[in-house]
Amino acid sequence: MKRELGFDDEGRPVLITAAAPAYEEQHRQRVRKYLAIMSFRIPALILAAGAYGLWHNGLISLAIIAVSLPLPWMAVLIANDRPPRRAEEPRRFNDVPRRTQLFPRPDRRAIDAGTSTAQPHSAGGADRGSH
Repeated sequence: MKRELGFDDEGRPVLITAAAPAYEEQHRQRVRKYLAIMSFRIPALILAAGAYGLWHNGLISLAIIAVSLPLPWMAVLIANDRPPRRAEEPRRFNDVPRRTQLFPRPDRRAIDAGTSTAQPHSAGGADRGSH
């Protein structure tokens, strides 16, 4: 079956209103989130310096700085987050457990079982005769 432009796999028309936002738009939103979170870092350092100058208490300044330390980490995590997955979006992970053989074998036998002239090969070399 030939897939036509503008139709999904089942032949239903694709609505442009159901399309995901463009990658560039998603990127701009993530950059805005990053800049908004990181914009609190410099004022926090200035606030810590102002608090030390006002109260001469290093613990208050250290507390303000300690609160601002995870901001870059949080900004990167939030900015790198993708939009939530829709329910109809296919899952990529197949949760059916697969057993991987340590020594894989071919799917077909090398010697046809119907021939009577082929003798099985033994690993111990017992078919070579006695010594």
